Amino acid sequence: MADPGFWNAQERAREVVQEVKVLKNWIEPFDRLDGRVAGGLELAELLALDPDPEMTAELAREAESIREATDAYRLRSLLQGRDDFRDAQVEISAGAGGTEAQDWAQMLMRMYTRWAERKGFGVEILDLSDGEEAGIKGAVLEVKGEYAFGFLRPETGVHRLVRISPFDSQARRHTSFASVFVYPVVNEEINIEIRDEDLRIDVYRASGAGGQHVNKTSSAVRITHLPSGVVVASQQERSQFKNKATAMKMLKNRLYNLEAEKQAAAKAALDATKADVSFGSQIRSYVFQPYTMVNDHRTELKITDVQKVMDGAIDPFIEAYLKQTGAPTEVA
Repeated sequence: MADPGFWNAQERAREVVQEVKVLKNWIEPFDRLDGRVAGGLELAELLALDPDPEMTAELAREAESIREATDAYRLRSLLQGRDDFRDAQVEISAGAGGTEAQDWAQMLMRMYTRWAERKGFGVEILDLSDGEEAGIKGAVLEVKGEYAFGFLRPETGVHRLVRISPFDSQARRHTSFASVFVYPVVNEEINIEIRDEDLRIDVYRASGAGGQHVNKTSSAVRITHLPSGVVVASQQERSQFKNKATAMKMLKNRLYNLEAEKQAAAKAALDATKADVSFGSQIRSYVFQPYTMVNDHRTELKITDVQKVMDGAIDPFIEAYLKQTGAPTEVA
């Protein structure tokens, strides 16, 4: 059985470069903000000695810009989860409500696409299943941008729509549901690093059919990977060099499978947190009639301009949730 400490060390080694990049992405914006504040203070001192209406107006605009940048930096300071810096996969699924729910799922897909565009993020549709009459049964979007997962993480849950259905000839009010689940996008290529000091390589005489050479030459190779305890061996080739190459390939495959199983287990743990797409489990309600209101049931933030929200203006909800919950606690 693999030593958990080994996998922790492997994971840590793979993330070192990314951690350096993340730290750089924190330090550089802070330095820019610090420089802008210092420049603004110097200009304010000069204007106190020699007033200039145009420069004063320019300083006021710069002060407002700095305030907005500082707010954004403070919000991003809440994105300290292990995967927050990554791109995001957004999985949208229509729930209870038939055609109405499928139309609602498509509306949510548009909302997240517009939000990503506002952020300057890229969006790629990885999967799309059309509804029978209208809308979509489901879709998977990949949102590419710095901290996309961290920002979209609060959107995981059931979203509830209340409106007069355009598919109802009697113009009755309908309630529909759709679920949203957000995954971090990780590199699909699992990097298996094998260090020489982690290996014990034994050579021995091959057994079985193969003639005199096989029986009298130490051509067989057994490799033990000490941190994980995985043992592989090859004796089919007449050359010790070829058997070693074959055994190394076998070892990499074994370690790859162990790591893939670990990642699959982590994904299964995320999937297990999905809520039922039904009444009473919603995180947010979008009411179009008889009044307009978007209400986040976790933070109690309410916004009356529902159309603006549907056009991608969901940052207030994300900000309120992040401020309420803070950075996620990592489990060792």
